[in-house]
Amino acid sequence: MIPAAGLATRFLPATKAVPKELLPVVDRPVLQYIVEEAAAAGIRDILLVTGRGKTSMVDHFDRRPDLEARLQEKGDDERLAAVKRPSELAEIYTCRQGEPLGLGHAISYGESHVGSEAFACLLGDEFVEETEPLLPAMLDLQAQTGGIVLALIEVEPDETSRYGIASVEPSDLSADAGEVLKVTGLVEKPKPAESPSNLAVIGRYVLPPTLFDAIRRIGPGAGGEIQLTDAMALLLAEGTPVHGIVYRGTRYDTGMPLGYLQAVVQLACKRDDLGPAFSEWLTQFVEKDLRG
Repeated sequence: MIPAAGLATRFLPATKAVPKELLPVVDRPVLQYIVEEAAAAGIRDILLVTGRGKTSMVDHFDRRPDLEARLQEKGDDERLAAVKRPSELAEIYTCRQGEPLGLGHAISYGESHVGSEAFACLLGDEFVEETEPLLPAMLDLQAQTGGIVLALIEVEPDETSRYGIASVEPSDLSADAGEVLKVTGLVEKPKPAESPSNLAVIGRYVLPPTLFDAIRRIGPGAGGEIQLTDAMALLLAEGTPVHGIVYRGTRYDTGMPLGYLQAVVQLACKRDDLGPAFSEWLTQFVEKDLRG
């Protein structure tokens, strides 16, 4: 499940007509990187929770016979394969959230699609390096525990007020993607002096189907919205096991303009076709800027 109904106000006016999830990182939209991450983990059923003005997200994963025919006529096999690829990644389904009332509220719209199975929730503005996967380890760990599995990263102490922060203790379990810890509590955006750790929850969750009932039983939380953190905290209090994997691979966070620009530069530099020339230009630009 990919919740993608937000207004993306940080990127206005660009996102007035173009969903933030379709902003390009070099030549692929953010959303495609996320679906590719899910597909690489063996997930072929994707539910997009969309909102007003977001239908173009679905269009991106549809076929374009006219464009494909034109590229085939030109003999442009490389671009033809790139255009076809989104439609071959997974089956894309959608449901519509009438108004954005929190992440928990968005996830609740997926209950009829998910049914009684555990599911992965991937936020629509971040993804990880494809050579350093995280999701397969999270899925394996959830299959072992039957509970909630979170992705955690270490942040600087003065950054805790930007994230949900986990209280943790050691665990006997292990995972390929990083250290596994038992989560004993969750605090939303604590002040640095009040933070129980420096382990922040990032936008990858593997959740049991009991989460939907927990969402129904919580009231509005921070900002008057239905918060996923509150629903997970309720399940934790009732005995559902919660574990976190401390991820130390490369994570691209495109949720704010600075992180988006950093992701574009990082991935452009890694490209075989663009990297050498772009890196050379970037070095010259930075050196010139430093010289004033």
